[in-house]
Amino acid sequence: MAINTGDGTRKSLRQLSCSSELTSGVHNELIMLMILNILISVTAILGNTLILLALNKVSSLHSPSKLLFRNLATTDILNGIIIEPLFAVFLFSITKGQWNICRYIIEFVTVVGYSLCGVSILTMASISVDRLLALLSGMRYRQVVTRKRVWMTVVLTWIVASVGSVMYLWDQQITIWYAQTVILLCLVTSLFSYSKIFLKLRHSRVQAQGQIDQDHASHGVLSRMARYRKTVYSVLWVKLALVICYLPYLIVNTLMFFTAPSHFLLIVFVFSVTCVFLNSTLNPILYCWKIKEVRGAVKDTIRQLFAR
Repeated sequence: MAINTGDGTRKSLRQLSCSSELTSGVHNELIMLMILNILISVTAILGNTLILLALNKVSSLHSPSKLLFRNLATTDILNGIIIEPLFAVFLFSITKGQWNICRYIIEFVTVVGYSLCGVSILTMASISVDRLLALLSGMRYRQVVTRKRVWMTVVLTWIVASVGSVMYLWDQQITIWYAQTVILLCLVTSLFSYSKIFLKLRHSRVQAQGQIDQDHASHGVLSRMARYRKTVYSVLWVKLALVICYLPYLIVNTLMFFTAPSHFLLIVFVFSVTCVFLNSTLNPILYCWKIKEVRGAVKDTIRQLFAR
């Protein structure tokens, strides 16, 4: 991520953040953001660990579908265990002027962070396709969406994300274009899936209501549609949280190409990265808030843990 320095040259984020050129005078702000990242790290680990344990008790989701949610929770846990603590150390190294440590950490955080964030984005797109197949396949859903196929999808998301992130060590621009392409494809896939879902739901609801007086089975159809609609809205909330958390980062990275570096730009950038990490903490909260069965399973898990 190169930044326009205003004198006709461009320096990478690593060069600017790991030097006194741009970091002097903002140590207090960086320490506050460091503490915030530590808190987010702890809550992400605890929250997503509870979700992983609770998913074993959720019967409303098809087993392969739960695998996608487990994959998403796993990436959030890895963010909390690896990336967020190292990012906090990175901020602390800036305040202490440990520039060599700073440079090594920012390289590692960037590569692994790209990989984990890529897996999250690809997994959310896969979940949207899964929900679409659940609607279109009907009774054949369990034959179409098998555990083997979902495992292949999960492995593929890790390969695609890892290849793109490792390219950062070779050429940063390749990773940036790679990431933009993947994000665009995921957004298009999700938009198409949810548009198709809501159009199909609307059509099915109109049909069921038109037959409700003649066929009592239509009551069952409407009930199943209502349950399915709730799961779709729950996934949409998680998707919306991801977009909101990633949007500041995308905006700041765009501004870097047109704005001269400053202390304020550095703080805004660090805050935008923190917002990306915040998504790992928000996901478990949204699961518990929007999915009743997950909320009940989490409560049971907490009771069992305290009982032990």
